[in-house]
Amino acid sequence: MTFYLLAIAPFHEYGFMRRALVAIIALALCAGPIGVLLLLRRMSLVGDSMSHAVLPGAAIGFIIAGGLSLPMMGAGALIAGLIVATLAGIVSRHTALKEDASFASFYLPSLALGVILISVKGSNIDLLHVLFGSILSIDSQALYLIGSITSFSLLLLAIIYRPLVVECFDPRFLRSVGAKNSLYHALFLLMVVLNLVAGFQTLGTLMAVGMMMLPAVIAQLWAKTLPKMICIATSVATLCGYIGLLISYHFNFSSGPTVVLTVFAIYLFSLIFAPAGIFYKHLMRRLPSSPMEKAK
Repeated sequence: MTFYLLAIAPFHEYGFMRRALVAIIALALCAGPIGVLLLLRRMSLVGDSMSHAVLPGAAIGFIIAGGLSLPMMGAGALIAGLIVATLAGIVSRHTALKEDASFASFYLPSLALGVILISVKGSNIDLLHVLFGSILSIDSQALYLIGSITSFSLLLLAIIYRPLVVECFDPRFLRSVGAKNSLYHALFLLMVVLNLVAGFQTLGTLMAVGMMMLPAVIAQLWAKTLPKMICIATSVATLCGYIGLLISYHFNFSSGPTVVLTVFAIYLFSLIFAPAGIFYKHLMRRLPSSPMEKAK
């Protein structure tokens, strides 16, 4: 099999593969930096919780539209995500619960409610489609929605990038110069919800957070500075999306889970061989650390 048939022909010959590739690249462009910021802000579980919390809204959109209408389900998912984020913020501010605990307390019933709604009004196939996505069925309308979300998120991220970074490392300094931490935090959560909605269109509610968090964890193993981490996370998400689509096409696998498993394979490799991985640290411990030890 030639390189063309293996790596290029599926995208050259089939429109659904081209649309899937464009969608995965659009997701990667924003999922990379947002995942890194979630990691630095110690909000990894919040991202996972939010990906499940959008399910009831998607289910209500499914019921209103009478089927798998991605724009309607996306709008419902966005509203549900914002409601859960607002309620979790209120609970964390007025109780002893921290933000991750309050998100966890809301996403579990949200996930259960969404599954029940889709099970009652739809079929098992509809439920699987919502939970795990179907990136190969992306149409032009959904592609425009994903592109719009990515463009808006990147523009918003560029505007509030510095305050977000400062808040990651020194929130007291940000408060001392009169900045409104709660505003930047709310805008960041809005970006997270928007991109989970875009991810839901392609990878489903259960897989969407994988494109955010796994590349970010990989980037942390390979880089120490924030710009490098963002570049690595975005590149890994894009490359794994491309490879995952090819694997799913040639072996007739489900596309969303294949993409996430491809990212996980890179994570396992990085876990062993990256500068912050197991092998490198073990090797550095065995090497002599001083001229005196070398002489011995």
